[in-house]
Amino acid sequence: MPSINKAIVLHAVVPVRAAAAEEAEQTTQLLFAQTVSVLESQPRWLLIRNDDDNQEGWVDRKMLSPLSSDEWQAFRAARKDAMVAMPVTYAVSENNGQTIPLSLGTTLPDYQDGRFSLLGVSFRIDPMMIIERPLELTETNLQRVCRFLLNVPYLWGGKNGLGMDCSGMTQQVMKLFGFRLPRNASQQAKEGRAVAFDEAKAGDMAFFCHTPQEGGPALDEANPRVTHVGLMLNSNTLIHCSGRVKLETITAEGLPTHRLLALRRL
Repeated sequence: MPSINKAIVLHAVVPVRAAAAEEAEQTTQLLFAQTVSVLESQPRWLLIRNDDDNQEGWVDRKMLSPLSSDEWQAFRAARKDAMVAMPVTYAVSENNGQTIPLSLGTTLPDYQDGRFSLLGVSFRIDPMMIIERPLELTETNLQRVCRFLLNVPYLWGGKNGLGMDCSGMTQQVMKLFGFRLPRNASQQAKEGRAVAFDEAKAGDMAFFCHTPQEGGPALDEANPRVTHVGLMLNSNTLIHCSGRVKLETITAEGLPTHRLLALRRL
């Protein structure tokens, strides 16, 4: 079995798992054109590190395409800020006419005027679905992006337009505004600076612990753990993924099912 040190994703979405097994927990996902560094190899599975956010996990070897070190370096150097801005859109191969569904926040290599290329293959894509540079973080722009995500279902480890978890949503949305966030809510809670609730504005990130349910584990009041994250759309409206992506009114205490721990501004 040939060794692989660097690789790229040529599928719309690839699951990343907690262990080298198909039935293992999905902890995150890789999106089209993301590159990875291989940390450990098994006959079927590769332990990888996502080059964008450093998240590690196991991926089925056949879901990745090897890159030489020179190819990897050239690809990383040539990446631009063109990104898919809609939950799902389609790219069409100019080689054979086949389509690839691409999700919100997918970065497109060598994009220009509705076309991009990857490893010698050219694709067409609707330019109305693309942003070519980070958006300005304003309430209007944030609402314009987030309204298309409403009702996307919750998927543990998901970060695409057909299923995402809370931190997958915040990571992909804030990427459109030029912010590169870590993958998990507890990691994201270390970014930016703290702000008071009465100073909240669009784009602030809200971090929560779950309100204990009857029969569930007790909350450690001295050291509550961040388990959830959402984005402020304005001073009292939150968009977050809990069951589905939805809007809720938030108070200084939080939500009925989540206690607010902190607001942070990037």
